[in-house]
Amino acid sequence: MINLGGRYLIRREKPLLAFFLGVILMLSMPQMGAALDVTPSPSPSPSPATQQEVFFADVLVRGQPVLQVGSLEDLSATERVQQINRRIAGLLQQPQPLNSVQVFLAENGNLATLRLNNRVIMTVTQQDALDFDTTVEALADEWAAKLDDALEQPSLAVEVAQRLEGTLEQFRRGTVTNIPSILGALLVILLTWLAAIAISRGVYIWAVKTEGDRSTEILVSRLSYAAVWVLGAIVALGVLGLNFTALLGTLGLTSVAIGFGLKDIVSNYISGVILLAARPFRIGDEVVIDQYEGRVMQIQLRATTMQTYDGRRVYIPNQEVFQSSITNNTASPVRRSSVMVGIDYDADVEQAKTEIQDAIAQIDGIEADPAPVVLVNELAASAVNLQIMFWVNSRRKSFLQATSDVRRAIKERLEAVGIEMPTDIYTLTFRDRPLQDGQVPKTWQPSETDAIAKHQTPDV
Repeated sequence: MINLGGRYLIRREKPLLAFFLGVILMLSMPQMGAALDVTPSPSPSPSPATQQEVFFADVLVRGQPVLQVGSLEDLSATERVQQINRRIAGLLQQPQPLNSVQVFLAENGNLATLRLNNRVIMTVTQQDALDFDTTVEALADEWAAKLDDALEQPSLAVEVAQRLEGTLEQFRRGTVTNIPSILGALLVILLTWLAAIAISRGVYIWAVKTEGDRSTEILVSRLSYAAVWVLGAIVALGVLGLNFTALLGTLGLTSVAIGFGLKDIVSNYISGVILLAARPFRIGDEVVIDQYEGRVMQIQLRATTMQTYDGRRVYIPNQEVFQSSITNNTASPVRRSSVMVGIDYDADVEQAKTEIQDAIAQIDGIEADPAPVVLVNELAASAVNLQIMFWVNSRRKSFLQATSDVRRAIKERLEAVGIEMPTDIYTLTFRDRPLQDGQVPKTWQPSETDAIAKHQTPDV
């Protein structure tokens, strides 16, 4: 520790000596206060800005670091470097050629200035000499030589190599400086990955025991997995030193643009969450969505997969599913079907009803409760139409196949007992009126073909 104008300077190259000097100074301060009859007041705690102060910064020539300078009493290292870099950049923009850097040493030897083309570009102080454990003159000559080498216009290959080397050097310095933060962030990511897997599996097991719906179980598991990763990412970015205030401000400015650009995707995901939470249908249900009808195969956050009855797979965006009318044919365990059959007017209606009910009762998949019902639906022109309504357990047997079996059984039973099932009968009525001799109906006129045939036909 060295006293320079009432300011104490700690030499960074010799931390052990600085430590002992600091202890001696601390021990002597109470005695000094007693001699002056002054009660020493507690020193204020350093602010976060003071703790994070940059003590050395790089002087750049054409974007490449050349040397480092430290802070002064009334000027930080960053501010000092900004002034030096601005002066060098201004000289490089001028058309005249650059001379060598000249060193001007003060009479007392405690100060030196570096000049280029008669312009001062930087000053070498006694504090700089103490920081680098040398004299002002030697440090000024060293910095002037470095600046001369950097200011020489190199060839393209040399400049590319220098820029690459400088970039790698900056990357190395940044990597070495940020190794603790990088390792901490990697550790947080690893712990987040393990925690996300464990929590998602635990939530899935809990959902299996409580929900009983596979789609909801998958939804809860995925949401828990994503929530853990979001929390872990926030912690990892904090370890890396991210300023969350700036991040939230940036997200606030860009949220509108992101919302307009991804509104369809976000709408599909939100609709998927609502569908999985409301559960209008489940995996395996037979539903009708808009013009599509079939079995639900998969419910994802973005789309719903359906397999139609003709074997095609349809991926319907959840937004369209959410906005459409949904008919769930298998929401109830049983479903009613209806068949229409016509019998002859001469047939016994009660006998036909009895035979039909007996035929339906023998078909597998038809529910006995509620019992099938046979009603006289219509007295048509040629037949008495009977409507047969019955219930099918659509979860155990296909609804369409059961309805087909009922139609076949009714036809075979009615034919077996001799009850006719007539088709539609059309009656054609011809109304004629007597004609006088030689009179031709007005609705008929002989055509040219008839005249030719009459002319060619020999009289018999």
